[in-house]
Amino acid sequence: MKEILDKLEQRRAKAREGGGAARVEAQHKRGKLTARERIDLLMDKGSFEEFDMFVEHRTSEFGMGAQKIPGDGVVTGWGTVNGRTVFVFAKDFTVFGGSLSETHAQKITKIQDMAMKARAPIVGLFDAGGARIQDGVAALGGYGEVFKRNVIASGVVPQISVIMGPCAGGDVYSPAMTDFTFMVRDTSYMFVTGPDVVKTVTNEQVTSEELGGASVHTQKSGVADGAYDSDLECLLQMRRLIDFLPANNESGVPEWPSGDDITREDASLDTLVPGNPNKPYDIKELILKVADEGDFFELLEAFAKNIVTGFGRIGGRTVGFVANQPMVLAGVLDIDASRKAARFVRFCDAFNIPIVTFVDVPGFLPGTNQEYGALIKHGSKLLFAYSQCSVPLVTVITRKAFGGAYDVMASKHIGGDVNYAWPTAQIAVMGAKGAVEIIFRADAGDADKIAARTKEYEDRFLSPFAAAERGYIDDVILPRHTRARIAKALSMLRGKRVELPGRKHDNMPV
Repeated sequence: MKEILDKLEQRRAKAREGGGAARVEAQHKRGKLTARERIDLLMDKGSFEEFDMFVEHRTSEFGMGAQKIPGDGVVTGWGTVNGRTVFVFAKDFTVFGGSLSETHAQKITKIQDMAMKARAPIVGLFDAGGARIQDGVAALGGYGEVFKRNVIASGVVPQISVIMGPCAGGDVYSPAMTDFTFMVRDTSYMFVTGPDVVKTVTNEQVTSEELGGASVHTQKSGVADGAYDSDLECLLQMRRLIDFLPANNESGVPEWPSGDDITREDASLDTLVPGNPNKPYDIKELILKVADEGDFFELLEAFAKNIVTGFGRIGGRTVGFVANQPMVLAGVLDIDASRKAARFVRFCDAFNIPIVTFVDVPGFLPGTNQEYGALIKHGSKLLFAYSQCSVPLVTVITRKAFGGAYDVMASKHIGGDVNYAWPTAQIAVMGAKGAVEIIFRADAGDADKIAARTKEYEDRFLSPFAAAERGYIDDVILPRHTRARIAKALSMLRGKRVELPGRKHDNMPV
């Protein structure tokens, strides 16, 4: 019996070696951890249960029959993150460059299927060179099986992709269909076709970093939700993110103990909005002062900075925050901001996460670039997302809410449950100057009349009371009471139910 047990331990030890000491050392020299080291950091200590450690590929072409390594380039299994079950697969770059074969894909799909059965989140750690060429069409079939399961799991269990090395070709489509994608600066990149192919087809000369590095996808494309400086920092932040997320679409948001009194007042909020309506202020200050312990996990921080999205807690329970950012483009809605916020709102709705919206928006961004880029279509995504929500929606208008953007930002008219305004709120079709120039064209040459008309317009329309008189605003509140009023509203809305007409699925303006 001892001999049998010794053989088992020898096989386990061989599997844990991955591609061998030399390749592990090369991985470390690149500033990257191995697949198993990454899993150890992500999961609670000692909780990881590995599956399919001894799986090997079945390819014999091109001399592959003599090159077999247990695990076949991906480590799969499950464990816990702060006591909550999470499934994981981590591509092992030390084994065939982490490339995907038929059996490699089968290991991933098994984990995807188990995550769906257990109704638990799944995290994919990517560090691979794409499909294994020697496997041919079998590798492509494997990709298709993974992609199909990404779609089936969408809106059922949270899916997180972490890019920790190369991610090219077919590998990029799975992260694109998951809920969140994160990268590691300087060591990770994503692109459909690499620099060599780009040079051949378009004659452009770019490096991997310039084509698909973390800065590209966090700032320009919006493909990645965030980037971190090292594997260690990235994985610790993933543990933090998972703490905010429900296990699945039916479990409800997690609830963690909080010592932060929900009735807490913050007098500094009374002076947050400047007296000059054209002067900016940082909306993140409001979010941090409303959320429990000032804990806010921001998503897409470097992309479309004119709108802020992310997770926080109120009363120990997760909420999604969406807020216009007056510090950038005066908080205007444009194509990128609309896409960013719409996807976040849809995620929150899919997983029953209440949404708190802070509004300070002067309208949609004008210009030919926006119109040619289909601002109409992209702007309607956010309108569609909010209108479709069945989760609690609490909205606070801090300053400007002009034009169609007022409607779009979780107004009462498209489904807002509780809509508050600060005394500084300005709710109107447009600002006073533009409105007066249109309404009183005949007085354009008389500065005194224009000034009087402007004052008249501001007093009548640029206040929250015109909307409150019609019931579009439920109450005008003191800024210092914002946290307490939101907490009470969310508590009241915990049992919210919405009846929607039956349909196969909607036709969102994608």
